[in-house]
Amino acid sequence: MPLYFFRIRNGRYSGASELGTECADRNDAWRALTNTCADMAAGISRKLRQNSEWQMELLDEQRRPVFRIRIVGEALDDRAEAASFAHPAPAKH
Repeated sequence: MPLYFFRIRNGRYSGASELGTECADRNDAWRALTNTCADMAAGISRKLRQNSEWQMELLDEQRRPVFRIRIVGEALDDRAEAASFAHPAPAKH
């Protein structure tokens, strides 16, 4: 069975596992990635900073990416929201 390797990227940090995971096919590899990511997602989300990105990739035996899951934290432009507080809509009677 083919070996697949996990790689995590978080900001400037990037590290790949040395221990491969055997998967019967690409569908099995996708399940391995999603199950592993699901197990880690709560902890990642609690530590994720604004305007940052966390990635988990599954690499093939030649260490080429096959699949990638990304979790992105974005601070959106809040000027439109601030303007709505400065000029509230008239009250309805």
